[in-house]
Amino acid sequence: MALSVGFVEHPVITRGWPTAAVRSGYLRAALAGVDTYWMPDHLNSLVPRSIAVPKYVGLARVVPDVDAVCEPWTLLGQVAGWNRIGRLRLGVAVTDGGRRNPAVTAQAAATLHLMSRGKAILGIGVGEREGNEPYGVDWSRPVARFEEALATIRVLWDSGGELVSRDSEYFPLHKALFALPPYRGAYPPIWVAAHGPRMLHIAGRFADGWFPAIVLRPRDYAQRLDVVRSAASDAGRDPSAILPAISLTVFTGRTRDAVDEAMSSVAAMSMALCLPGADWARHGGKHPLGEDFSGAQDLIPQTLDEQSVLSYTAQVPPSLVREVTLNGTPEEIVDQVAVWRDHGVRHVALTNLSGLQPSLQKALASNGSFTGLMRRLKKL
Repeated sequence: MALSVGFVEHPVITRGWPTAAVRSGYLRAALAGVDTYWMPDHLNSLVPRSIAVPKYVGLARVVPDVDAVCEPWTLLGQVAGWNRIGRLRLGVAVTDGGRRNPAVTAQAAATLHLMSRGKAILGIGVGEREGNEPYGVDWSRPVARFEEALATIRVLWDSGGELVSRDSEYFPLHKALFALPPYRGAYPPIWVAAHGPRMLHIAGRFADGWFPAIVLRPRDYAQRLDVVRSAASDAGRDPSAILPAISLTVFTGRTRDAVDEAMSSVAAMSMALCLPGADWARHGGKHPLGEDFSGAQDLIPQTLDEQSVLSYTAQVPPSLVREVTLNGTPEEIVDQVAVWRDHGVRHVALTNLSGLQPSLQKALASNGSFTGLMRRLKKL
């Protein structure tokens, strides 16, 4: 099976035309001939707002507030209009299974599937603390809540428009009705962002695609893919029917020196705070938020002031950032993706982090390298 390629766009508001960055990203993805176009589901950014200023991030000159993030399902509805004659599949990478009621998620995904003529994908995960706890959503048992959300979506989609009742600790249904029809007999495939043992088993039981992000090494990916497939087999499902996918972040540019300069910036290094303490320890470091800190799932970036971020990023082992990103010239990254492919990946969705650097000119120039990378990967 050939490797397919996706592009993850962050739907931030830009000066002048609010959706200019999204429109530009969609056109670049379409021209590069990639297969999927994604948006994350966050109420705010994982980049601490205290450093998302021109001093540290040149793109802050055109993105006035890094936390002014558009709602992905709404915006993908507009993208579906642009994509009416296009071939891109559209998805959320990934939507929050706990913050959103699963009936609303089922409705949003089914609506996008109809609007896009069968091109939607429901990417879904447990979400993060920063998008739940500050807004009054219980965060005490996110995996249990997620499992019930996923089961509820399946029940609603399988109800055939009939009244359905179901006991659940989190999302009980009492003569609930879901009447939105599938597109040509099918609802969107569900891709689950699973990392830990329990989530891997949930993916095996429910998912059409396994869609982890950022924290895996290729050999770890292959081992966990075996767990997902075993869980699918135990549930009476065909393990080969689950698409092995991954979401990876990219630092690229025309030269290795340009890439290294971008990766050494404060904003780029701050992304290491999204990694678990165990990853830091593997590189001889200690996560400044605690050795047992889980990373992005528990990070609340809007609470970190500038001096704290500067102190934390000074402690980041550079080898850690290199390990958990694709980085280099487009030619170098093609070779890195080939390693993931050889460990079982069949779809790779890429987020371009090359703009997290002080120079606006270099940040914008990196888009050309990233577009070239996507084209090259289509030939891998």
